[in-house]
Amino acid sequence: MEDWVSSEEDYGSSDRESLDGLDNEEPDSPWVPPKVSNTKVITKESLLAAQRDDLGRVTDLLSLREHHARSLLIHYRWDVEKLLAVLVEKGKPYLFTEAGVPVAEHQDLDLSVSASTLMCYICIDDVPSSEVTRMDCGHCFCNNCWTEHFIVKINEGQSKRIRCMAHKCFAICDEAVVRNLVSRRHPDLAEKFDRFLLESYIEDNKMVKWCPSIPHCGNAIRVEDDEVIEVECSCGLQFCFSCLSETHSPCSCLMWELWTKKCRDESETVNWITVHTKPCPKCHKPVEKNGGCNLVSCICGQAFCWLCGGATGRDHTWSSISGHSCGRYEEDGEKKAERAKRDLYRYMHYHNRYKAHIDSFKQESRLRETVREKVSNLEEKELQFRDFSWVTNGLYRLFRSRRALSYSYPFAYYMFGEDLFKDEMTEVERSIKQHLFEDQQQQLESNVEKLSKFLEEPFDQYAEEKVMGIRMQVINLSVIIDKLCKKMYECIENDLLGSLQYGTHNIAPYQSKGIEKATELSVCWSAKACTTDKRHKLNKQTKGSTTQSDQPSGSGSSDDIGCPLPKRARTGGFGAGLFDLNLPAEVSDRN
Repeated sequence: MEDWVSSEEDYGSSDRESLDGLDNEEPDSPWVPPKVSNTKVITKESLLAAQRDDLGRVTDLLSLREHHARSLLIHYRWDVEKLLAVLVEKGKPYLFTEAGVPVAEHQDLDLSVSASTLMCYICIDDVPSSEVTRMDCGHCFCNNCWTEHFIVKINEGQSKRIRCMAHKCFAICDEAVVRNLVSRRHPDLAEKFDRFLLESYIEDNKMVKWCPSIPHCGNAIRVEDDEVIEVECSCGLQFCFSCLSETHSPCSCLMWELWTKKCRDESETVNWITVHTKPCPKCHKPVEKNGGCNLVSCICGQAFCWLCGGATGRDHTWSSISGHSCGRYEEDGEKKAERAKRDLYRYMHYHNRYKAHIDSFKQESRLRETVREKVSNLEEKELQFRDFSWVTNGLYRLFRSRRALSYSYPFAYYMFGEDLFKDEMTEVERSIKQHLFEDQQQQLESNVEKLSKFLEEPFDQYAEEKVMGIRMQVINLSVIIDKLCKKMYECIENDLLGSLQYGTHNIAPYQSKGIEKATELSVCWSAKACTTDKRHKLNKQTKGSTTQSDQPSGSGSSDDIGCPLPKRARTGGFGAGLFDLNLPAEVSDRN
């Protein structure tokens, strides 16, 4: 059973990969991808820009420094809407206190005017005031103690929210101070700190996740509204955004997790063997009782009692074994065996159909080359019609519906079983809903097989009139299958999962045009954002704090106060007004 489980990796690749080379210049009703994508691809180059976009919103709204805004966003998992809701409901003091951001910054940061030396309350040493750093919360310690504290926290993986060393102080330390002090002793550790800050936009953001491709493509996917959605990365991998496994609708994520575990471990088969057989006390091989009395003989020659599994002699009668007695209740084992048989047969029923559709999908995926040859042969003939997009659309519809059919069987196994929804429905309700779902499932299955039959026919060898007949059949079946898929998904969402009272199972919505392909994220830098950064940097230098740049890692070149230089837009054409983040600043300036 492991052969098909391990071979499903290619099952998550894009359906449209199977349609390469089948596009026509003059399609009749071509498949058109959505114009506006709700999912975005975040590359290594656009990660900083995506992060600064949210940081700019918070800094402009609350008039904060960048590291304070980052602390707020990390605490609220980069959910700007939730952050604003807490601000409106509970006010700014509560918002800042919960995130470890000082409500009011301490202005007395110039230590040289008060004393030439100060005592550090961590190491209890007198140190020069020039070697002392005071955080925004007001606590002041020597640079050596701060550095050791930062190094320990970064190595422990807590670099995104390093708190102050003072007792019962939950303020988050200034990231620029951390970067400056750590880089003096461990430059590589400072780079690690910057990388953690940068990647926190993905690691701590529930709406952004890494693409699970192997080997990793380096991209992350950001969704706008719904977490329960199936997406396609720019590398071509399709996956469920919620659980990061392969696409599995109409199964919920929990159903798919249980199903893959059951198939991988062969748990039902093991369960049946455990209940229906007994291990031989000598060779430990499973032995099945096929009739007779309770004295069972193994092929190794060992006799044992079927009721308790203990080794015995061969002297026995129909009702007793000489020198052996046990008080096991006989019917208990029989009931367990019958239940194990019933559960196994039910599992095999759904599993066989699930695997059959997976095998059909793999076989039909090989139609790409065959269909390409058929289209080439038809193009060479002098036919009245020159449009063969119906082949492309029909093949795509076949792939999409076959995949939905295969996953509908694991869904039915758990929906109408007793593993998840035993207390949700009565037997009568379960039977009615099961018949409703299976009727729609069978209608879809019947039409999918018809479409597969027409596409596999050698229609390039037929006369023009017969080709026209197949063309109409493929077009009609494609429309019917699309409607049946949509109807089955609506039944699952509204009539089956929508009626649950104690559990919540969400599935990715049906997308008639296929799984949405994420588009590259484009971020437009504004002069206002840069001006804000300059103001924060100037305020910081005026207050006398550490002069290290407050910008996160990878921000590129900067001016004399640390503000990133905006990269100029290319003149003319599409994309004017957007900065090319892949080009160095000096190259953009020359352009």
